[in-house]
Order: sequence, then C-alpha cells, then structure tokens
Amino acid sequence: MVGEQQAVSGGLIVRHLGRVAYEPTWRAMQAFTAQRAADTPDELWLLEHPPVYTQGQAGKPEHLIATTDIPVVPIDRGGQITYHGPGQLVAYLLVDLRRRGYGVRELVTRMEQAVIDLLAAEGVAAERQGGAPGVYVAGAKIAALGLRVRQGCTYHGLALNVDMDLAPFATINPCGYAGLAVTQCRDLGVALSMPQAERALTYALQAVL
Repeated sequence: MVGEQQAVSGGLIVRHLGRVAYEPTWRAMQAFTAQRAADTPDELWLLEHPPVYTQGQAGKPEHLIATTDIPVVPIDRGGQITYHGPGQLVAYLLVDLRRRGYGVRELVTRMEQAVIDLLAAEGVAAERQGGAPGVYVAGAKIAALGLRVRQGCTYHGLALNVDMDLAPFATINPCGYAGLAVTQCRDLGVALSMPQAERALTYALQAVL
C-alpha cells in the first residue's frame, strides 16, 4: 500500500490511504509484516473501509445476530466481530515491539490512551473498561482495538467512530458483547472532518508510542 506518505519523528511512516477495500488492505499488512527486516521503519496506515464486518480468530458466529448484505470477512486478529464503514477512521499500526521495548498489552494501553487524549482535547471524557479493550464514553464504545503479532511485529490496530452510519452495529454483538451501545464523535458534539481526525490521531499516537 502506498498512498500519500509522510515521515514523522521516531522513524514512523504515516500513509493516508483514503477509502480502500478491506481484504486487499489486510493482505498488504500481512505481506508487509512477513517481509520486514530488523531495520524496517514502523508504519501507521490511516484509512476508511467500505461497509464490512470482520470476525476475529476466536469469533463466534452467534454474535452476528441478523443477516445483511454486508460481507463478513474472517480474519487473523484477536477479538470477536466488529463493523467498519465510511466515516470511521481506521488506524493500522505496523510496529516492531522488540525494537520499541514493550509488549502487546502495553501497546494496547498506549493506543487506548491516544484516543482518550484525542477526545479529551475536544472536551469529551473517555475511559477504558476492564477486560474489554477499546475506548468508551458513558459506557458506549467509540473505538475498537484488535491486533495480531507475528515475530514481535504487529498489524491491525484501532477503529475510531467519527461520523458514520451506526445502524450496522445493531445486527451484531459488537466485539462479542450483547447490547453494547456504540457512539461516535459527531453524536458527542465533536465536529471533526476525516482529515482533521487523521491529523489528531496521528499526533496522539505519535505522542504515546
């Protein structure tokens, strides 16, 4: 994946990919991770997907509670089923944890903190919930997280609901939790355009990684 590229400090390459199909992007992450060497710079891919449900490795089919015309793609990240669609900012983190000196749990914590910090800057109080990775506002999920680690290097990442149609979440148990409410920046009074959200999330991730 190429897209618009910019380098930021710490050797992290940021790619703005626009709206791209899910499966080719996933395959590109796998290929990048398989081919990277010890000195390959880490990358952050920022993008949107057309409507798609993704089912994690341990995903249970019963968490898709109604049939729709939205495709369901079984993938290799952790976690259960979630939804991606236009207006949701997806950030894929392709990082070498061995080089950074911390593990996947620490990376998850840092990713959550980036979203919490981004929302705090917009006047929204967000938080974690024990045992349920992601970021929540008043109990409603605004960002989902899921990663895969191969030979100490990660891919997949996080999805932040910015300004999207939330209706497809109603046909799943989001991340395996029945009745879990979801929310988005727009409904919380945060009027970020997608380019603005991309910049804010880039800065927030750069600060915590």
